[in-house]
Amino acid sequence: MKRNQIKKHVKKRYSRLARGKTSSCSSCCPCDYDAVEQSKAIGYSITDIEQIPKEAVKGLGCGNPTGLADLIEGETVLDLGAGLGIDVFLASNKVGPKGFVIGVDMTEELVEKANQISKKYGYKNVDFRLGEIENLPIEIGSVDVIISNCVINLSPDKLKTFKEAYRVLKPGGRILISDLVAEGELPDEVRKDFDAWAECIAGAMEKNAYIKIINKAGFRDVQIISQNTYYEPDLAASLDGKITSVKIKAYK
Repeated sequence: MKRNQIKKHVKKRYSRLARGKTSSCSSCCPCDYDAVEQSKAIGYSITDIEQIPKEAVKGLGCGNPTGLADLIEGETVLDLGAGLGIDVFLASNKVGPKGFVIGVDMTEELVEKANQISKKYGYKNVDFRLGEIENLPIEIGSVDVIISNCVINLSPDKLKTFKEAYRVLKPGGRILISDLVAEGELPDEVRKDFDAWAECIAGAMEKNAYIKIINKAGFRDVQIISQNTYYEPDLAASLDGKITSVKIKAYK
């Protein structure tokens, strides 16, 4: 499968989400769900949800990276695949007016809408930028912390993504990634399915290989700080138990 074809299909799916076309369902953006309940199920508290713009709460992802990143007032934070900004706005509250949060996403409609939300609610320390996580529009060594929520699995070039993360981090900077990985090899028919890519499944790398990629990009002290079997009712029976939600922390 060609990488540009995968990205084009993924962007199409998330463009529909930005336009409110929730009939575009997937494991990342399920249909017939309550966004608040879904957000609680993947790790956000009611307090988290109530302190950010309601338009940013879509119940997407596979974790709450801001809850585990130990953000400090004044830090600069980068969110890879920011979507409508739930983690950006949460991080904004944690780093305060002396800090700054950047959200990068490759879907034009999501970036435009996220910036509209930010302006509507008067956020002064956030910026949403259009860009791909394999080629970040961020200066070298300018970020203290990188977070990401169920997005790196969508990248067809994960090593390049983590190398970019390493490039933009300051020395001693850290990443906290929530993502989906595979326990063993996934069937070829899943790997070759564009919809399965957009659903955050086909791009799930085997767990040990995922850790090795992070190490290869240059990171140290790579550790899985929590993990659990990912349950999604629409997953094929052949994938039952093969997809794991992990939270990974590492340092530059």
